[in-house]
Amino acid sequence: MPDPLDALRSEGDVNLSPHRSAWSAAQVGTETQRLLDEDARRFLHQSLSTPCLNVLRRAEGAWIEDAEGRRYLDFHGNNVHQVGFGHPRVIAAIKDQLDTLSFCTRRYTCEPAIDLARRLTELAPGDLSRVLFAPGGTSAIGMALKLARVATGRFKFVSMWDSFHGASLDAISIGGEAVFRKGIGPLLPGCEHVPPPEPLKCPFRCGHACNLSCADYVEYVLQKEGDVAAVIGETVRCTPFIPPPDYWKRIRAACDRHGALLILDEIPIGLGRTGRMFACEHYGVVPDMLVLGKGLGGGVFPLAALLARESLNVATHTALGHYTHEKNPVACAAGIATLDVIRDESLVAHAAELGAHALVRMREMADRHPLIGDIRGLGLLMGIELVKPGTDGRPIPATDAAERVMYAALGRGLNFKVTMGHILTLTPALTITRSELEKALQILDVCIGEVEATLSQIPDPA
Repeated sequence: MPDPLDALRSEGDVNLSPHRSAWSAAQVGTETQRLLDEDARRFLHQSLSTPCLNVLRRAEGAWIEDAEGRRYLDFHGNNVHQVGFGHPRVIAAIKDQLDTLSFCTRRYTCEPAIDLARRLTELAPGDLSRVLFAPGGTSAIGMALKLARVATGRFKFVSMWDSFHGASLDAISIGGEAVFRKGIGPLLPGCEHVPPPEPLKCPFRCGHACNLSCADYVEYVLQKEGDVAAVIGETVRCTPFIPPPDYWKRIRAACDRHGALLILDEIPIGLGRTGRMFACEHYGVVPDMLVLGKGLGGGVFPLAALLARESLNVATHTALGHYTHEKNPVACAAGIATLDVIRDESLVAHAAELGAHALVRMREMADRHPLIGDIRGLGLLMGIELVKPGTDGRPIPATDAAERVMYAALGRGLNFKVTMGHILTLTPALTITRSELEKALQILDVCIGEVEATLSQIPDPA
């Protein structure tokens, strides 16, 4: 019998589970509980975030600290912490900008916005030479969808099941997660979905390694539909699902053959996380549009960007975004400082080097832990998939074990996200040191071993 909470597990841990209750009873003190109760009284309740897990009072570098003074290496960070939390150069840039121009009203521009746009287009692959800013990644996705419709005269989109592109109505229409879509009512028309490159649940039964049948199916859909405006996908799903090397090349070619644009969403994974400035560089493709966000504001300001080809500068007659904070000078100053830090501290190369080291260490762990079904990583975007034998002998997700590993790790000072119910998703600050990375991997090693030791005593309800 499926766990009724399973539909909530795709984008994070479930805050209504017995394991959450047990952790809270053991870890949450009186003052923290008072604040959590007050939070629950003031905010609209929604899955995944009400009630909240804990109360933070400090975030610095690769670490967060809760209201009771406990420190955690943050391998979650909502993916805003490419340069770590509270980087001195980002904070200084924000303070300096506040003293000169704190806001740029509509109809005007400002030098920080122009400079950030120039910097992004200089870094971007291919001819992505036009930019629009937005106050968040979801809004930037909306702008990309509108531009695709304007540029092609078509209204249909092809996207992937299990994908996440934001929580607004248009974003969940192309997204593929039940926790955001279920019970909402009519969604955006013309949104077709295809399977993601995820071998464990592949409907094409490709086994342990993707054989690109899913990429070929995208072309099949494009051919049958005939009038698709764009294919939109996460270059690498932040679970992470890491497509094989030729996946996006096949889809890029299919889009070109059928007159569809290619939009790549790198909101959580761009700006160096994968060991390249942009994840699409690993695949040797240039999309027609590239969407960035989260870490672009230095882990302080909400800021996102849509990058597009020069040939897509065709929407003069309509408004794609027109957001109040589109060219916020303080947010743009934070973005410029973020790009400076990534460059000056060689964080892209650092992410590639530490990520390669982490993969070696995680493979060693997999050799010792039968609970680990797969490990994957690209730079400092890493995942450990926990599985158990199914009734037919094939591996199935070990959801209960993954949740218990997560809470055991929190007790030892490591914070991370569990996605799809059974994948430990590890995304630290790119400024993390090798010793901090080793500390986190040692915690994971111990916690997985502890949970394995109890598997025969505590049945997995999933």
